[in-house]
Amino acid sequence: MNHTYQAIFLDRDGTIGGSDTIEYPGDFELFPYTQEVIHTFKSNDMSVFSFTNQPGISRGDACEADFISELNAFGFDDVYLCPHDHTEGCDCRKPAIGMLKKAAIEHNLDLTKCVVFGDRWTDILAAKTAGCKAILVQTGSGKISWDQNHFTSVIQPDYVAATLKEGMTWLLEHTCITR
Repeated sequence: MNHTYQAIFLDRDGTIGGSDTIEYPGDFELFPYTQEVIHTFKSNDMSVFSFTNQPGISRGDACEADFISELNAFGFDDVYLCPHDHTEGCDCRKPAIGMLKKAAIEHNLDLTKCVVFGDRWTDILAAKTAGCKAILVQTGSGKISWDQNHFTSVIQPDYVAATLKEGMTWLLEHTCITR
């Protein structure tokens, strides 16, 4: 089924750069193709949002403003960040859908016309629970996450890509772009 998507949500660690561990601002590096991917989506009239759990903020290991500044510098249209630890029971930490719901309200989005890219099953669960298309990338924790979950989880990604760039290519080939 072809769609024109309103927004793309990109996980940070392991999806747009870094590795399978959290790297704080200043140490974090984008994958070589990430800026091209962000630009390509935006040039196809799709908003691009950051969508990330960062529990180090609640532990005092990092500052929320540093993450927001870094992500804005990468070209995101807006940043959705959960600063809470998994034990805090918030409604924003993935796999909860609080960040997606907030973005939908703030940007007047229909989440069924949005796509989430991530390297963890929590990204996929949040996407599918909210009604978004979900693409698992096999960078970062993606290969391990796929191996641990694809046979046992009722919820599955719509596509599994080797990288964010490959996932973008697949999505654009399956998208009706209207100008």
